Amino acid sequence: MRTTTVSILLGSAVAATPASAHFVLMQPQNWAQQDTDGIPEKTAPCGNEGTPVATNAVTEYRVGEMIDIQIDERVPHPGHYFVSLAADQASLLKDPKVTAVGSDACGSLPIVASPALPLLADGLLVHTAAFTAPQTTHVTLPAGMLCDHCVLQVVEYMSNHGAPCFYHHCANIKITASGADAGVPAEAGTSANNGGSGGGCDASGAGPTIWLGLGLLGAARALRRRRRCR
Repeated sequence: MRTTTVSILLGSAVAATPASAHFVLMQPQNWAQQDTDGIPEKTAPCGNEGTPVATNAVTEYRVGEMIDIQIDERVPHPGHYFVSLAADQASLLKDPKVTAVGSDACGSLPIVASPALPLLADGLLVHTAAFTAPQTTHVTLPAGMLCDHCVLQVVEYMSNHGAPCFYHHCANIKITASGADAGVPAEAGTSANNGGSGGGCDASGAGPTIWLGLGLLGAARALRRRRRCR
């Protein structure tokens, strides 16, 4: 993996800024319930401090899809974000090594220009000033990678911050060949529920092709009846 080192130096501001920062993972849905400041998030790999309360959320995507990741940085610090993807939390990488710069214990961290799994993308949302609104970035899921329940990790690296230099959130995701169809409106003349109440086929769940066939059949029967009545 090729890396580029980025150092963010703010002089005397290092000592003056409180050693805390927080971000909320807004999309995809977090694996654990988080408060308005994003807690829990301090313990790797996924904000495991205390006793996290699971949301049991699993977000479904299509293989190779470009997906949105939205964060809200509630307490700002200079830095950037990176995203990883693994089969489970235990398979995620440990936090990378940070180089101290002067009195800033979190002064410098290489950005990986050519990431390899489990690292999916690095150097996202690089900033030295506070964001004025929630931020959205994009990552592309690997081609050929399918999973029923894998872990997408979003990590904030902070310079001008006392160690530890990272905050962590994760989302449980599913990657399929066709992607999720939840929330897609049913076509006109169809039903989202194909389970009939009387057994057999439920006509309310028939698609447009079936309805066309039934219509043509009805027209043919009506024509035969008219011919018999002549």
